Amino acid sequence: MTDVRYPFTAIVGMADLRLGLLLNAVSPAVGGVLVRGEKGTAKSTMVRALAGLLPSIATVEGCRFACDPAAPDPQCPDGPHSAAVSHERPSQLVELPVGVAEDRIVGSLDLERALAEGVKAYEPGLLARAHRGVLYIDEVNLLQDHVVDLLLDAAAMGRSYVEREGVSVRHAARFLLVGTMNPEEGELRPQLLDRFGLTVEIAATRDPAERAEVVRRRLAYDADPAGFAARFAEEERALAERITAARELLPKVELTDVALRQITAVCAAFEVDGLRADIVMARTAVALAAWDGRTEVLEEDVRQAARLALPHRRRRNPFDAPGLDEEQLERTLEEHSQGDDDPEPEGDGPGPEGGPEGGPDGGGPDGGGAPEPSADGAPEAPAADGPDGPDDAEQQPQQPVPTQHPSPARESAPVAAGDPYRTKLFTVRGTGHGAQGRRSPAETNGGHTIRARRPQGALGRLHLTATLQAAAPHQVARGRSGRALVLQKDDFREQVRQGRESNLVLFVVDASGSMAARQRMTAVKGAVLSLLMDAYQRRDKIGMITFRGTGAELALPPTSSVEVGAARLESLPTGGRTPLAEGLLRAHEVLRVERLRDPSRRPLLVVVTDGRATGGRDALARSHRAAALFAAQGTASVVLDCESGPVRLGLARTLAGQLGGTAVSLDELRAEGVASLVRENRPTTVRDNRATTLRKAA
Repeated sequence: MTDVRYPFTAIVGMADLRLGLLLNAVSPAVGGVLVRGEKGTAKSTMVRALAGLLPSIATVEGCRFACDPAAPDPQCPDGPHSAAVSHERPSQLVELPVGVAEDRIVGSLDLERALAEGVKAYEPGLLARAHRGVLYIDEVNLLQDHVVDLLLDAAAMGRSYVEREGVSVRHAARFLLVGTMNPEEGELRPQLLDRFGLTVEIAATRDPAERAEVVRRRLAYDADPAGFAARFAEEERALAERITAARELLPKVELTDVALRQITAVCAAFEVDGLRADIVMARTAVALAAWDGRTEVLEEDVRQAARLALPHRRRRNPFDAPGLDEEQLERTLEEHSQGDDDPEPEGDGPGPEGGPEGGPDGGGPDGGGAPEPSADGAPEAPAADGPDGPDDAEQQPQQPVPTQHPSPARESAPVAAGDPYRTKLFTVRGTGHGAQGRRSPAETNGGHTIRARRPQGALGRLHLTATLQAAAPHQVARGRSGRALVLQKDDFREQVRQGRESNLVLFVVDASGSMAARQRMTAVKGAVLSLLMDAYQRRDKIGMITFRGTGAELALPPTSSVEVGAARLESLPTGGRTPLAEGLLRAHEVLRVERLRDPSRRPLLVVVTDGRATGGRDALARSHRAAALFAAQGTASVVLDCESGPVRLGLARTLAGQLGGTAVSLDELRAEGVASLVRENRPTTVRDNRATTLRKAA
């Protein structure tokens, strides 16, 4: 393994990512970059290559927290630095592993020495190392929630805090935050998403010539890293010098009133939340001007800043793809390209009689007045209006609702899902030990303390009261003198906290002909989409199995990407027989494999069906035998009963009894009261009707 980094200037293409990283190198106040893209697109390679271009920094010699000699941190644990000796060193690139522990991030205290001797023996963490450098998080969307909370606090305040049983340590932690992620593996929490100043979408080039050049350069680097880096040494040096020059020019760049008005107008037009977007856009536009060697921000700087700073702040629900309406951006920039003192252009308001200059279409201020005469003197009317007016026209595009179910042997085209809504809370019985989330009760790093125990491995969160109670009876025998306690390793107790975990929610969806009525399938898809949104909010993994015809298909292997699940649901066709047993057996196999991969993540099975089974001989009996497998393992399950019509057979509720779970109808799923239908995993009706308000969709 070589220590020679791949040169930044040797990377082919990806102009937006290159620009986003360089702008942050020029002005770290921009707030970092989030790189979104498919796997294998050199995201990590480019970020690591950036570190070699950053200017070196001056630090206090011997300080573990990279204090600036010109302005040392007064709260530095290694301070005070009254007569600081300056030391020059390269900027640090600190990588944060996905499975990192809390103590590794913020640092750790030696609690035994702190309690017994009153000494603050503090070992700095990754945030201390990243101060005045780059904090790089690969697969940032896979971080656990409590880790994200620590990063949010540090990014917001520029400081890291360690508070452990009355012992407090704090230090500066200002860093350039760079994260990479593959959206297929799940989205990022909105709070952390907003902390990234810029976002860049990247994808592998489809140009064969560019792809060939990428492969050629990578092979050359692997064969001789040092020789390959030497080929680009001059370009790397020139780029580093340009970064330094842009940093020096940055304080001289003027953000004019016109440019600032355009920035605020664009943010208002795109309805972004808060004012962070305005500030980030302003800093980005100034950095763009400095990067181009100018001392004044131009309209093109504002345009480019909007493309980098706004897309990830435009999302209104978890299934929205980041993006920016270019036409709206151009229109807003044009409308605010002049100062307030400039005269308004002629014809911009309504004419005295509401004539041709009354609006954009000549029909009033909004272009919505009476239609103007056409060239032949006849008034123009919308082409879609029929003889009965616009109301009649609006009904024309709608597809007629079929009066009969389609033939089971014929496949129906996919129908759109209904609008998502808040659903009831489904949980798993008992207390788990899985990854921290927001669904089922579990012992986690967060939550409230429920008891104390002897440490299992390294001491986690100290339970002070239990520790003192364990040590108190032995003080005389240990020869205690004075006020200090005599502690031994066996005295220490750690907290056991109860919070909530995330689960694996596996959907088994009936896509057979019995579900194919358009209006019915729209409602069913809307219900599943609502459950997917609930899974997104609760940080669950999801999977999806569909069954129709003669078998079952794993439409979505277990993943954290709820967006992919929503896309698969949208394109789901229907038709054919109902092989319910095959769908359940496929789900049983998927859960068996997932238990081997992640034993601590408990599953929740959601079967979406009307309970019918027509796939082969003894189909219904086979489906009940398959359901009994889940009941024998104690798998939490819910059956979403999709049966409709005046005559109902109750097959879905019978299936729920075989699964050992609960059946809930579409109407019950959308009830106003939010309650757990699977609490204690018992096949009974809802017993806990306490109203709970779900968190707003991100």
